[in-house]
Amino acid sequence: MTTPDFAAAAELLLDHWATSGRLADLPETVRPSSRAEGYQVAAVLAARSGSAVAGWKIAATSEAGQKHINVDGPLAGRIFTKRLLPPGASVPLAGNIMRVAEAEFAFGFIRDLPARSTPYSEAEALAAVGSLHLSIEVPDSRYEDFTKVGAAQLIADTACACWLVLGPPVTVPWRGLDLSEHVVRGFVNGQLRSEGTGRAVLGNPFTALTWFVNEAANYCGGVMAGQFVTTGTCLTPMAVSSGDAVSADYGLLGVISCRIT
Repeated sequence: MTTPDFAAAAELLLDHWATSGRLADLPETVRPSSRAEGYQVAAVLAARSGSAVAGWKIAATSEAGQKHINVDGPLAGRIFTKRLLPPGASVPLAGNIMRVAEAEFAFGFIRDLPARSTPYSEAEALAAVGSLHLSIEVPDSRYEDFTKVGAAQLIADTACACWLVLGPPVTVPWRGLDLSEHVVRGFVNGQLRSEGTGRAVLGNPFTALTWFVNEAANYCGGVMAGQFVTTGTCLTPMAVSSGDAVSADYGLLGVISCRIT
């Protein structure tokens, strides 16, 4: 692929973001064929989106999630400022084909972690984090069947990003907690729908954080202070419909909620 192809792919995806349209695939002439090319398309998409990048997400952090969308590892994507919502917000579902809500840990960065030739350690990744947040993601895809297009095209479409409800920094001391065993419960209209732990995300949210930091350093120029990353759903995604009240209970860390409209 050449640079004009990246731009054409990005513009086509952005057109479908704007109209809630769906693609079977990106046309072969502009289709990314590798993880690296997928991230290049995503970078152009972000630059032309008309929105700042508020943070990042990780998709497919569980083996089940990877099998579901037929990829062999996690994927990173950008979360745009105009798609970021506060706790209690109404989340639009119109045109959404995935129609699920996910409960995720999010880490806020207080220092840059730029691209470099050697991997970042977990200790270095955590040292760059200043806050832990609760979040609910309502993802979506611009593909008719996101389980068939492969990792490169999913990455190009910023890893099924759509809406993210992000809470304020958690006030409970969290660094000493074993987040891999921390229970998260998801409710729809007051009824328990799903339950899981941080172990669902690469075995531990700290492990997922470190994976992301190195993925961003390798393919995206690194991560910047002021941004955040959500580390993947801790529980089986919950099916949602318009009018549903959704909440995620993180125990001593707090509760976050939203309404689907």
